[in-house]
Amino acid sequence: MGRHRAVFLDRDGTINEEMGYVNHLERFRLLPRVGEAIRLLNQNGIKVVVVTNQAGVARGYFPESLIHLVHRKMEDHLRDAGAHLDGIYYCPHHPDAGEPPYRQKCRCRKPETGLIEEAVKDLEIDCSKSYMIGDRGADVEFGHRIGAKTILVLTGYGKGEREYFGEQWKSKPDYVAQDLFEAVQWILNRESRK
Repeated sequence: MGRHRAVFLDRDGTINEEMGYVNHLERFRLLPRVGEAIRLLNQNGIKVVVVTNQAGVARGYFPESLIHLVHRKMEDHLRDAGAHLDGIYYCPHHPDAGEPPYRQKCRCRKPETGLIEEAVKDLEIDCSKSYMIGDRGADVEFGHRIGAKTILVLTGYGKGEREYFGEQWKSKPDYVAQDLFEAVQWILNRESRK
């Protein structure tokens, strides 16, 4: 059983500006206060793990190698803000787009839980003490499936997802935040009361 608390973060629309697909390094831009938010989690001993679907690979929009370059850029930006990630896990698959091996029904595409199973093992995480933050209903569902508290951020697709599809969601978020910084404030307030 894992010992560590973690905050699992969606990437596009939560950490960086939602662009549709980040198909070039120059399209990757951190959202405001993200470095500060992640630094606060680091300072409070909470693991920070990115879990992201990157179906643009399966769709042929960019090579898998670009994901690694984007993640290196993301980590450089965070390092400049005095923050760091404990892990990054991504799914390059899509169930019905592209060619094998990327075209497949996999266990790692959110809201499936394959990505987390890896992270939990690698980082000894207890999901019941953890949080999932994202801008899509699928992120909220994913968080509930792993037994974590969930936060919807209104950056990226968050505002539209909540307004137009929120009533249809099987799983409701535990909290709705304007952005990642506000989500982290909520987590830290909650943790300090335990």
